[in-house]
Amino acid sequence: MMDLEKYLLMRHELILTLVTLIILIAELSVKGENSRKIRPFSIILFFIVTAAGFLPLQEGSLFGGMYQTTGLITLMKNILNIGVLIVFIQSYNWLGTEENKSKVSEFFLLILSTLIGIDFMISSGDFLMFYIGLELATIPIASLAAYERTKTKSAEAGIKLILSSALSSGILLYGISMIYGTTGSIYFSEVAEAFTNNNLQILAFIFFFAGMAFKISIVPFHLWTADVYEGAPINVTSYLSVISKGAAVFIFTIILFTVFRNVMGVWQNVIYITAVLTMTVGNLFAIRQKNLKRFLAFSSISQAGFIFLGIIGGNKLGMTSVIYFMLVYIFSNLGAFGVVAAIANKTGKENMEDYNGLYLTNPNLSLLMMLALFSLAGIPPVAGFFGKFFLFTAAAEQGFYILVLIAVLNTIISLYYYLLVVKAMFINKSEHPIERFKSDFYTRLGLLICAAGIIVTGFASVIFEYIRSLSFGI
Repeated sequence: MMDLEKYLLMRHELILTLVTLIILIAELSVKGENSRKIRPFSIILFFIVTAAGFLPLQEGSLFGGMYQTTGLITLMKNILNIGVLIVFIQSYNWLGTEENKSKVSEFFLLILSTLIGIDFMISSGDFLMFYIGLELATIPIASLAAYERTKTKSAEAGIKLILSSALSSGILLYGISMIYGTTGSIYFSEVAEAFTNNNLQILAFIFFFAGMAFKISIVPFHLWTADVYEGAPINVTSYLSVISKGAAVFIFTIILFTVFRNVMGVWQNVIYITAVLTMTVGNLFAIRQKNLKRFLAFSSISQAGFIFLGIIGGNKLGMTSVIYFMLVYIFSNLGAFGVVAAIANKTGKENMEDYNGLYLTNPNLSLLMMLALFSLAGIPPVAGFFGKFFLFTAAAEQGFYILVLIAVLNTIISLYYYLLVVKAMFINKSEHPIERFKSDFYTRLGLLICAAGIIVTGFASVIFEYIRSLSFGI
C-alpha cells in the first residue's frame, strides 16, 4: 500500500485542490459586503501555494509510472505558478467591478481547475495521464473566455475556443490511438523504445503534432487565436497567451525530447517548416492590427515560432533555452497585457490610436509598456534579448543557420510593429489623449513584478545556469 510520503510527490496538485475547496467553502460561507474579501483571500492563498512550490521535493513516480516528478518538472510548475499569481494580482480591480463582483470566486476556481490539469499534464508519464490533464486544463478555459456572458464577443470567444479545442483534441487523440496501436503501450518510456521510422508511426506523430500545434497556436493551426483573444476579457486573454501556451510548450518539449527521440530527424523537419511559417505569418498579420488584443495575439503566435528554435536544437541547451525564454516571456507578455488591461478597465479603450500621446498623461504606464515591448522584440539589454539569443544559439549549434537567419529577419519585422505602439505613446499627438489616472495598488504591484522580472531575469545568469543544471537533452 502506498504510504503518505509517496502521495506528497503530487504536492502541487494536492495543494491546489485544497485551495480550490477552501475558496469554494469561503464562497458559500461569506455573504453580502464580506464577499469582497474573497479577492484578497484567494490571492494570499495562491501566494502561499507559489511559495510552497519552491520547497525541496524528492523525485519519483506514482501509479506505475503514470505520474512522475523531477526537479525540472517542479521548476516548470513553479514558473507557471508565478505567472498565475501575476494574473490574479492584475485581475483584482477588474473583478471588483459591478459586473463581475457577483462571480469573483468562479474566476479563481476556473483558473485553479485549469492549473491542476496543467500540473497533471506536465507530470504525466503516459498518454492517458497526459490527455486527462489536457482536458481538465482545457474545458474550464472555455468558460473563462465566456466569463463576461452579457457580452456577445465573450460568449462567441468561449464557443470558438471549445469548438477548436474539441477538434484539436480529437486529432490529438487519434494520433495517440495510432501510437498505442503501433507500439502496444501508452507509457512514454516504452513508446520511446518501440517508436521507429515506420510510416504508420510517423503518421501517428503528425496527428499528435497537429493536435498540440492547436494548443500552442502554431501556423496553420492558429486561426482561432486572434478571435478568442479579442473576445475574451483581457485578464483571461493574458492567461491564455502565457500560462496555457507555456504549459503546452513545456509538455510538448518533454515529449519530443523523450518519447519521439528516435525520430528526431522527422520532427526537426516538421518544426523547421512550421517555425518559419509561424514567425513570418504571425509578424505580418501583427503589423495590420489596430486592436491591441489582436495585436498581442499575433505577437504571441510569432513568439511561438521563436520558441521552436530552441526545440529544434534537440539538446540540453535547447531545452534550457525554451524554459528560460518562457520565464522571460511570462514577465514580458503579462507586463504588456497588464498595461492594456489597466487602460481598458479604466477607459474602455483598446485600439492603438487611443494610445496617441499616452506618455504625456500616463508616463509610468508608457515606460512599462515600452519595456515589455522591447523585451518581446528582443532588444538589449532587457531579458527578451537574452531569451532569443539562447534560442538562436541552440538552433545554430545544430547547424540550422538559414533558420536562424530567417528568425533574425523576423525579429527586425517584429521590432517595427512593436515600435508602432511606442511611437503612438511617445511621438504621436492627440487632441483627446487618455486622461491621467492612478491605478489601484494591486495593478501597480502586478506591473512592478513584471518590470522587475524583465530586468532581473536578463542579468541574473544564475537563473539560466540553474535551469541548465536540471535540463536534459537528446
